[in-house]
Amino acid sequence: MRDRFLAVTFDEFKTTLSDANPPDVSPILVALWHDARGNWEHAHDIAQDIDEADAAWVHAYLHRKEGDLGNAAYWYRRAHRSVATDSLNEEWTRIVAELLEQ
Repeated sequence: MRDRFLAVTFDEFKTTLSDANPPDVSPILVALWHDARGNWEHAHDIAQDIDEADAAWVHAYLHRKEGDLGNAAYWYRRAHRSVATDSLNEEWTRIVAELLEQ
């Protein structure tokens, strides 16, 4: 499934944040693209509709960003990840970088 999406670097992904449309990447990366552009709701809608660990991680990050730490903790558990304690920007960067490497 991953093969049908463009292979982009982290810097290329960040450059697309000024574009009108997201790059041709996986839906969960599109969610993070929307989040970075200030559209938390759309990012959340995408993340909650994907049933996989990476989406649970993004879902956790989004609830952490929202300030709903109890819900975030639930999603971190679903993602098999520790609750993040670094800045939201650092976590966003870490998630995007890891997903782009897959």
